[in-house]
Amino acid sequence: MAQTPENSFTILFVCLGNICRSSMAEGSFRQAAADSGLDQLLSIESAGTGSWHIGNPPDERAQQASLARGRDISGQRAQQVTPRLLEQCDLILAMDESNLSEIRNLMEVSDHHKSRLFLEFSPEPGVIEVPDPYYGSAEGFEHVLDLIDLASAGLLDYCRTALGK
Repeated sequence: MAQTPENSFTILFVCLGNICRSSMAEGSFRQAAADSGLDQLLSIESAGTGSWHIGNPPDERAQQASLARGRDISGQRAQQVTPRLLEQCDLILAMDESNLSEIRNLMEVSDHHKSRLFLEFSPEPGVIEVPDPYYGSAEGFEHVLDLIDLASAGLLDYCRTALGK
């Protein structure tokens, strides 16, 4: 976790392998935070529940879709969620119910309140999970980014309130 000033907020996006959804969410929210001027008060990372891709950059299709929206996520490297990483976070956002369950299995029950589904921050009703685009086409990555961008705007509002800004 990067060092942030006191009264800051740490956010972790989590998916299965940390090469598609959570890496795109990290890129989207980093941009939203920077555009709003809150980036200095936020520590933003992503991780995966699985270990298959540790050290790898995001999927090429995730990189291309993100870059088309002005976000270069090529410097990110996949990491695996650990209990220590979760302890350091104020908010842990899972892309789907399965990832949320995995996260909570690694946490103390008293910390479960810190973990939520990312799309809870979206204004779009009815969709609660970010679908995994890995086995699909490039259009699937675009759809995922549409969902992520909507939720990122809602998350930014939540962070403003949490930080008193």
